[in-house]
Amino acid sequence: MATSNWTKENIPSQQGKTVLITGATSGIGLEAATVLSEKGAKIILPVRNLDKGNRVIQQIKQKVKSADLTIMKMDIADFDSVRLFAAEFTKKYSKLDLLLNNAGIMWTPQKELSKQGQESQFATNHLGHFLLTGLLLPLLKSTPYCRVITQSSVLHKKGQGQNFEPTIYFDDLNFSNGFDTKKAYAQSKLANLLFTYELDRRLKNAQVNSIATAAHPGYTATNLQKDAGFMMKVMNVLIAQKVDMGALPILRAATEPNLKGAEYFGPTKMNEMKGYPELVRSSDTSYDKNLAKKLWEISEKLTNHTYEF
Repeated sequence: MATSNWTKENIPSQQGKTVLITGATSGIGLEAATVLSEKGAKIILPVRNLDKGNRVIQQIKQKVKSADLTIMKMDIADFDSVRLFAAEFTKKYSKLDLLLNNAGIMWTPQKELSKQGQESQFATNHLGHFLLTGLLLPLLKSTPYCRVITQSSVLHKKGQGQNFEPTIYFDDLNFSNGFDTKKAYAQSKLANLLFTYELDRRLKNAQVNSIATAAHPGYTATNLQKDAGFMMKVMNVLIAQKVDMGALPILRAATEPNLKGAEYFGPTKMNEMKGYPELVRSSDTSYDKNLAKKLWEISEKLTNHTYEF
């Protein structure tokens, strides 16, 4: 699988494919939408703010005149909004080749709760995407060779300045007994991988001709770090890689031919902080099948949605 310097030039034509990308109004999502537009895909962008979405469409079309882009209203952290979006999407579209679960928030300064009362990083990064994928599952199942690609983070595991072992805090998912924003973020990013691997297992068990893959962008300067403080802003300038590089892992997870499912792509230089995308290994915890099953069951309960394979 290893290649030298995998870039967007390695992406085969995406002509005829329908692609849904969350979090595409800035950063990695915007870059992924631009690149996949260049490759001929039809892109649907769920956005909270339609005016901002329209500006993004114009921005992409300045680079890719032939871009086929549609915006639809959705707030990934609000389950009601996700349900309305999914219902509208399934009326308008008869297939979905790629679902890029990319939207995310990081290190909120204070504890915030979603409309349904969940800690906002867990609601945005994991639960909203769990629900969206589940609601779109009938469409995904009916689209041969479709993929669900979920964006995780190198911070799903210990290291990179984190002296704790990330886990899923089943006894206190909302951090009611003391909020730690870094632990909350790490929990949500570990959840992304547990979800990806469990989804892939369930698709295979149901003999569905679809796969789930994951990626992480290393340390990439995006709006994600807007709440992370002054030092992070300095490091964004000195150390972080640019968005065009940071988008490559999720693009590779979405487009690399002949993947079998459950692959995880990320950069390999500087302890996975920078570089071109290759297959990387996630934490031992992320491969825990019992933990994944427990998270799945809790997620179904919290979103009030049961997957039908």
